Amino acid sequence: MFLTIKNIPKVSWSSKEPLNLKPKLSTFFFLCFGLTLFGIGEGLLLVSYIGASPWSVLAQGISNYLDLSIGTITFCISLFVIILWVFLSQKPGIGTILNVIIIAVMIDICLNNVTTPESFELKIFLAIFAVIITGIGSGIYLIANLGPGPRDGLMTGLQKKTNFPIAFVRAFLEISVVTIGWYLGGTVGLGTILFAFGIGPCVAFGLFIVGKISTKK
Repeated sequence: MFLTIKNIPKVSWSSKEPLNLKPKLSTFFFLCFGLTLFGIGEGLLLVSYIGASPWSVLAQGISNYLDLSIGTITFCISLFVIILWVFLSQKPGIGTILNVIIIAVMIDICLNNVTTPESFELKIFLAIFAVIITGIGSGIYLIANLGPGPRDGLMTGLQKKTNFPIAFVRAFLEISVVTIGWYLGGTVGLGTILFAFGIGPCVAFGLFIVGKISTKK
């Protein structure tokens, strides 16, 4: 059952080490493909206009108390989360850097080229699709093993320390973050709730599917 997954699968195109500056072409391709899906998912959730992701809600909440843009606050949050990696024995890689770049580009592409549906039902459908795509993309790029992004590194690090299923750890993080963001005055919508409760199972599903259809090491 994919909800009980506790480890990132290793397949034929997974990098042996996260700190690999010369990965195989297939590894680099799947890294970029996974991050592209992740960015599209984040962008489509914003396009749905029924709520942002929990980490964006946190940035909104903090912006109510600091005279900084949400983008600047998001960057600072990412740096802070990476600092926490020191206590979780996590290793950065080129995937950590590309995470920030590719996801940001794909979000802008979605916002500039995808039209928000008119009906509320279609907005909900778009938000659900966005969460699924984000989770599957996360699973693909994590299996590449070229370094997780700030949030995913926190997720996998905590999973190793607690030995809880990945779906549970990710859901716990997202719910905790959105609760803090909401308390600070961030905007919470239906899409936010869908993301907070759905991203953990979707990441686990992505890991399960990719692990099943790829050649194991």
